[in-house]
Amino acid sequence: MAVIPERRLALLGGGFSTDDDGLLDDWVLDQVPVPRPRVCFVPTASGDAPAYIERFFGAFRSRSCEPGVLRLFRRELDDDALRTFLLSQDVIYAGGGSTANMLAVWRAHGVDRLLREAFDRGTLLCGISAGANCWAEASHTDSFGPLTPLPDGLGLLSGSVCPHYGSEPGWRSSYQAAVAHRALPAGWAVEDGVGALFTGGLLTDSVTRTPQARLYRVEPGEEGGVEEQAMQCRLLVAPQQPASRMKW
Repeated sequence: MAVIPERRLALLGGGFSTDDDGLLDDWVLDQVPVPRPRVCFVPTASGDAPAYIERFFGAFRSRSCEPGVLRLFRRELDDDALRTFLLSQDVIYAGGGSTANMLAVWRAHGVDRLLREAFDRGTLLCGISAGANCWAEASHTDSFGPLTPLPDGLGLLSGSVCPHYGSEPGWRSSYQAAVAHRALPAGWAVEDGVGALFTGGLLTDSVTRTPQARLYRVEPGEEGGVEEQAMQCRLLVAPQQPASRMKW
């Protein structure tokens, strides 16, 4: 009897692009039960910024994994090679930048369809900021300048996503207003420092690298308000280094 792969994705409020401790990236790799997972960074939202790509390789070359990158602004793979490359990955890690531009470029190259196929095959999808927004049905974004609802996404996670919630000015109040007025469906608000894992569409783990950061469920309330529920987050702690052995 064929085993149906679990469909999993992770929303990140940090990682190699913002943090030096590597706790969230290590947590992502811990979700993949293979010795050296293949990790593909997709920096489309930043226009394939070279410095962003170098930062990814600098962070992941030293880990027990096989890092790679998908560049779409200087595409080198034909359709068959692109499909083979993406479907061979254990983790696909989308970077931050413009959510709207990223989705448009993905669709122009057919990457949106390949990401769905990878997801169905059990590849872990994850990302920060725009790279978290893209997996949901809708999101809150500054792709157009002012913060605004974006009723568009890949729809692999039901509802909406808001990054930088409570971490950057205006995101919390603006997202709550969008949910309250039904401009966005109920969803998940991710503070910087948090990671949230969804398996089969359900929240199965939530972690934080700082004691004060949280994941929130935000839903429409009565009389135009919202209901905000803080989720329990497991605190990530750096592994202790073994003490050096004294020589006498």
